[in-house]
Amino acid sequence: MSDQSIQREIDIAGLTVGNRRPLTLFGGMNVLESRELAIEVADAWQQATTALGMPWVFKASFDKANRSSIHSFRGPGLEKGLAILDEIKSRFGVPVLSDVHEPGQARAVAEVCDVIQLPAFLGRQTDLVVAMAQTGAVLNLKKPQFIAPHEMRHIVRKCEEAGNDRLLLCERGTSFGYNNLVVDMLAFGEMKRSGYPLLFDVTHALQQPGGRSDSAGGRRRQVLELARAGVATGLAGLFVEAHPDPDSALCDGPCALPLGRLHAFLEQLKMLDAVVKNLASIDID
Repeated sequence: MSDQSIQREIDIAGLTVGNRRPLTLFGGMNVLESRELAIEVADAWQQATTALGMPWVFKASFDKANRSSIHSFRGPGLEKGLAILDEIKSRFGVPVLSDVHEPGQARAVAEVCDVIQLPAFLGRQTDLVVAMAQTGAVLNLKKPQFIAPHEMRHIVRKCEEAGNDRLLLCERGTSFGYNNLVVDMLAFGEMKRSGYPLLFDVTHALQQPGGRSDSAGGRRRQVLELARAGVATGLAGLFVEAHPDPDSALCDGPCALPLGRLHAFLEQLKMLDAVVKNLASIDID
């Protein structure tokens, strides 16, 4: 990866995202359970971010293709899901992000979403990466749970060679034995050497894959301490999923931030981010 002193900034519908800029939030919900719930969640995010003066991109999935069980809820699908995301985008005046699972979905999703996301499990699927890159949209590249941070350069290079350097990198934990993820704080600096903005998906990093009989478990009680640890390294953005009743969420409830705690959660992280980015850097060889 390139020299960390060269840091790119990426424009997302008028928002400028960069490792040295104030923290941008990529927040919303895991999967679109219903139009009404999506509007409720987006409204809570809009109120909290407006009150705190924090830039925000709404995130939700129209499909969850990577599920433990064939009976797991997947979402409304491409057509209905994009219609909901388009309504959120226009109603709240916010950029939107969703993930793509198949090459044939990339162009349709990019027509609605300001950011399209490469799922972590699919990070090495070349046809998918190239199809996404060729849309010209901003791409959020989730680091697969099974690769080292420096291996992200291969995914970055595929995108660049397909003609797209509008890239965000995203850490979301690394597989550690069975049913467990860990977050290596040294990985943040390693990935920032790419020069691209780095996000931290704190809610997915709390996951315990396959930790329950039919789905992933999670450790949402630790979301604030893990978020503070990541923000303390100096990040471009934080990726967070919230739900008004995590225990009844149809996907990844054990990892979701309770929506009622959102303002207090973001308030702490905004203060920490400001302190970290006001500190002078020290070169240590």
